[in-house]
Amino acid sequence: MATAGTDRLETGWLPTTPLGDTLIHDFVIHHAGYIASVAAAHDGRVLRRPDAVAADLGRPSGFFNGAVLLQPLDAGSTVVSDLESWYRREGRGEVLLWSAWPTPDLTARGWRLEGHPPLMIRPPGGTLPPAGRDVTVRRVARDAHLDDFCRIIVDGFPLPELQPYGTAALVDRRLLRDPRWQLWLAEIAGRPVGAAALFVEHGLAQLGLAATLPAARGRGAWYALVRARLQAAAQLTSVGIFSDDSRPGIARLDYLPITRLTLWRLPR
Repeated sequence: MATAGTDRLETGWLPTTPLGDTLIHDFVIHHAGYIASVAAAHDGRVLRRPDAVAADLGRPSGFFNGAVLLQPLDAGSTVVSDLESWYRREGRGEVLLWSAWPTPDLTARGWRLEGHPPLMIRPPGGTLPPAGRDVTVRRVARDAHLDDFCRIIVDGFPLPELQPYGTAALVDRRLLRDPRWQLWLAEIAGRPVGAAALFVEHGLAQLGLAATLPAARGRGAWYALVRARLQAAAQLTSVGIFSDDSRPGIARLDYLPITRLTLWRLPR
């Protein structure tokens, strides 16, 4: 069907495609906002164009130095070379490139294929994971809690480019001023051992940045953090990009696999 007022067929990925057209389209726009919001909060650079949104946090980690393609990448597109030039001008860290579709091979350009992580979706409602008797979950609201959050993310993933961990190496208190973001900690016996984030925009609530310190894994911190975030956004569709290792656990909580993304990394 042609879009209103034009003879151009709707593909689902036009600059004029409205939110609500498809769930995957809404996620792509949502995830672009997820990446851009962190750079914007920290006075980083954000590039917005019809085919991509790119963000440069200005810090070594590639976690938030990344771009989200808004349209399928075809062989004649210049978006990858344009992004490379943009990041080279001032960028300091590795760069991630997210695509909702398979892409041409970028290895000859110096990119490394990180994989095809599954995008999982959960409608509102459903059964919550158990609370966990030994786990306490709290919202991050103070600098000390934020420092614990960043340390757990850096050491729990891990992010070698930010090790040994230094205060505010990942994000700082400015992110807490963005109402779209909520950060959470899981504690066992009063010790922070798990961290996770929730980002809400365009009617979607993304579970992101979850990590547990190795010594505390298998004790319920991960499920407790999922429970807290689902409760905080109970009326919204929950989305998340999960590894194949995490997929069985999240599938037990009524998450459905929608598609696999393509993820490239440009080393520095």
